[in-house]
Parts: sequence; C-alpha cells; structure tokens
Amino acid sequence: MVFDPSIVSYEELTRLFFEIHDPTQINRQGPDIGYQYRSAVFYNSEEQKKTAEKLINILKDKGYKIATTVEKAGQFWFAEDYHQDYYHKTGKQPYCHFYQKRF
Repeated sequence: MVFDPSIVSYEELTRLFFEIHDPTQINRQGPDIGYQYRSAVFYNSEEQKKTAEKLINILKDKGYKIATTVEKAGQFWFAEDYHQDYYHKTGKQPYCHFYQKRF
C-alpha cells in the first residue's frame, strides 16, 4: 500500500486508522501481544504530527483513553512475502479489525 495524498488526505487516513483498530490497548491488538503490536501513528512532517495529535485530543475529549503514540517516521522495511496481499490470501477476512465510528 502506498499513501497518495491526491487520493486520500493524511487526516482521512488517520481517522480511519483510529476507527479500524483499538487505540486504547497498550502493546497489543486483540490476541496479539508485544511492542510490535502497539498502536502508533507515524508522521513525515510537522503538519502531519499536528493532525495526529489533534485527532488524539478529539478522542480523549470524548472519553477514550488513547494509548496510541505519535512517532516520526523512520526507516521503512517491507514486510515478508507471506504478509503481502494478506487480505486476499486469507479469503478477504479481516484480522483483528472492526470498524467503530469514533469521529
């Protein structure tokens, strides 16, 4: 997946991120436990950082105890081949993802 701001804005993408996983869990998502399963938003610019922080503050104002961290994007590693196209390989079954309208 490639982020293309001409198709979807960073804010739209980040809002959806908060609505398809549980941003209140610390170092886990569903049955998966560990630091690699933490909830984190990565940014490449100060504008993106401010957007992520704004959305977190909106959720906190609604009573959510947000565990999501906001981190500067660093080096990117592609996932192993068996993770590529995961959605289609697993019969289009989402894994640990549910949609919950939060905004």
